[in-house]
Amino acid sequence: MSDQDQNNEQLENEQQDAEVVNNEAEVQSEEIDAIAHIAQLQAELAEAKATIEGQKDSVIRAAADNDNIRRRAAIDVEKAHKFALEKFANELLPVIDNLERAVEFSDKENEALKPLIEGIELTQKSFIDAVAKFGVELVNPQGEKFNAEFHQAMSMQPSEDVEPNTVIAVMQKGFTLNGRLLRPAMVMVSKAP
Repeated sequence: MSDQDQNNEQLENEQQDAEVVNNEAEVQSEEIDAIAHIAQLQAELAEAKATIEGQKDSVIRAAADNDNIRRRAAIDVEKAHKFALEKFANELLPVIDNLERAVEFSDKENEALKPLIEGIELTQKSFIDAVAKFGVELVNPQGEKFNAEFHQAMSMQPSEDVEPNTVIAVMQKGFTLNGRLLRPAMVMVSKAP
């Protein structure tokens, strides 16, 4: 082989080596690009997962808020149905009081008034029964322990006959509507002598 052939062969080998080095560099560059791309995709995936978790939390909170609103609305509607008659019932209480006073202060010994008194008593009873159908209940605490939720103490009187804090007289009966106080009973309460 001549020097020129050797030089050509050496040149070809160097070119092949250079191509191999270039190819390896390209492969390494592509691997680096692929790794960077994978890292970028993983970061985007993590970000998407965080967004999804945040949205899940938002959806759960919105559903809970919706349930709370629905529950509150149902309670409000129930209260509206239960207590819609409150103003009307309050207007009827003086009528019941007047019927009771008419019976209480009438002359029961007068034979001519007995049928009239009996009629007022029956009217009073039927009136109380009628309002009871709509949830209006009488509070007559005579002889019971004083309860500030349903009774209004007008005075206190020393008494040895009953325990302290016992209702010994009812000046005006109270009323409730479906368990809610319409008017407290006005009472006299006993105290220790």
